[in-house]
Amino acid sequence: MTTTTLAEIRDFKGKYPKQLWYLFLAEMWERFCFYGMRGVLTIFMIEQLAMPKAEANLKYGAIQAFVYAMTFVGGFFADKILGFRKSIFWGGLLMIIGSFTIAFAPGDLFYIGMSISIVGTGFFKPNISGVVGLLYHDGDHRRDAGFGLFYTGINVGAFLGGWLCFKLGDTYGWEWAFISAGVAMILGLAVFGFTKNSLGPLGFSPLVEQGDVSPAKASRMQIATYLGSLLMIPCILMLVQNSAYTDMFMYIVGPGAALYLIFEMTRCNKEEVSKLIAALIFIVFSIFFWAFFEQSGGSLAIVAREHVTHDIGGVPLDPNEVNNSSNSLFVILFSWVLGLLWLWLSKRKAEPNTVVKFGLGFLFLAAAFYVFHMLIGYSNGAGITSLTVFTMAYLVITIGELCLSPIGLSAMTKLSPSRLIGIIMGLWFLASAYGQYIAGVLGAGMATTGEYKVEMTEASADPAMIGARTVAWRDTSDNKAVFEKMDIVVSSVELDTAKKEPAWKEVADAPYTMAKYNEQGDMIAWMTTEIPNTGKAQVAMPPAITARNDINIQVMPRSIERLQCYTDGYRQLAIYALVCGFVLIAISPLVRKLMRGVH
Repeated sequence: MTTTTLAEIRDFKGKYPKQLWYLFLAEMWERFCFYGMRGVLTIFMIEQLAMPKAEANLKYGAIQAFVYAMTFVGGFFADKILGFRKSIFWGGLLMIIGSFTIAFAPGDLFYIGMSISIVGTGFFKPNISGVVGLLYHDGDHRRDAGFGLFYTGINVGAFLGGWLCFKLGDTYGWEWAFISAGVAMILGLAVFGFTKNSLGPLGFSPLVEQGDVSPAKASRMQIATYLGSLLMIPCILMLVQNSAYTDMFMYIVGPGAALYLIFEMTRCNKEEVSKLIAALIFIVFSIFFWAFFEQSGGSLAIVAREHVTHDIGGVPLDPNEVNNSSNSLFVILFSWVLGLLWLWLSKRKAEPNTVVKFGLGFLFLAAAFYVFHMLIGYSNGAGITSLTVFTMAYLVITIGELCLSPIGLSAMTKLSPSRLIGIIMGLWFLASAYGQYIAGVLGAGMATTGEYKVEMTEASADPAMIGARTVAWRDTSDNKAVFEKMDIVVSSVELDTAKKEPAWKEVADAPYTMAKYNEQGDMIAWMTTEIPNTGKAQVAMPPAITARNDINIQVMPRSIERLQCYTDGYRQLAIYALVCGFVLIAISPLVRKLMRGVH
């Protein structure tokens, strides 16, 4: 069989090398797996694991943070020992095992399966992105178009995974969300396996290529890397399950990675150091961008589940499916429009430079979160707001992402020396890890609605009060928020057997009351709203609920006030993003100088 040479790969005719299409498909299926699982995490933890919303946000942020933190580890071992090819295969295999582990027993094996998937994603994600940059000669103007196509593949997978995994999980059971993610990863790994020979000399172990060690020693080092990555799984498991350990890890790994890069910079020439400093500026600001942007998997998932209508212009749509897939759909629909705009401006010598584009990304992000803040103005008394406005905010946020993310991937490969591409890509994703971690903390702050100890007793022996109960509650949370009125929910555990949660329906002739029914027409839940937050209330409930022995009682701030907590938080994020945008635009001349002509 004839081996493809590096020159043949890079001297391709046309706009894209054929190898890019293969990487496009492999990454598309891997992103289906990743974003499919991401899209169900927060709701799964709240509804399947009975986790408080604030804790679910923190766990979501921790899981996502470790996914991206592991990309630094994966990038390091690919650069130094395994090479891109073996790293991608190993990472993909672990992601498959992790997905099916959760699917086997979602409630019991969730943390174990997720820990396996975290390590796998760390070996897969940065390395397949790094291969894209190696398909081009230095200075090839087609590189940005290549990353643009690759970015489209990411979003096709994210759209399909975010929509289908949630739909399957919500309709048929959460195990189906994780099964579909595992199947997608099998497809992605198969595509890469069947097309890897087209990559020619790219992606083999650097130990063998450089001849620094014997083949036998190189093999032992690779086996040690595999075993070491398996030993990391229980460590990740411990970190994910314990928030205190998560905080400690985040305080250590970032400074450690920065110190290692500084060490590598001492071995670089002056021009390489200048470019790496510019890359670090992009990396630091990207932390803040993703901290705001990644509310989509945490607090915005909760808003979509509890506070958004189920239609746009009369067309029925599930709000969480919209939350998971609209951003990716908008990227696919409008990325070419923004690309044409940059080209049109370039021909007129008016195209913004890379740094200004980063700043514009923050300004659009600020506008998007102001639209999210406006949701409170479109809500009704029950705290239900417009899915149309919710979706429009995602359109604005997508424009901001298009100004930053695809340009960022390309900039990292241009600004880093070839021997450090894997590490710099790992740092880029490590910045995302810190963004995800902070996103979880921010989301938890917005979700702090109190944890209430509830008691219920007979209200009175008076026949006129039959069916009424006295419900008493006490806020036991550490971070107490002040709420004027409460919702009291009494539900039947045994009767609520539906895979898909039924909607609340208003009860006729009963102001401020709603009920849920199962498919057999049995009342499974009763909610009384607008109860003054005095710590005690008498609530009249139907015998269908009060006569049961399996009832569960919840007291929570009324829906409109819970929504207000989120929208107030989004207004703050809009202000922070606005400040970041103006700062980046202000320092753009300095950063351009550091980039040494890189565009």
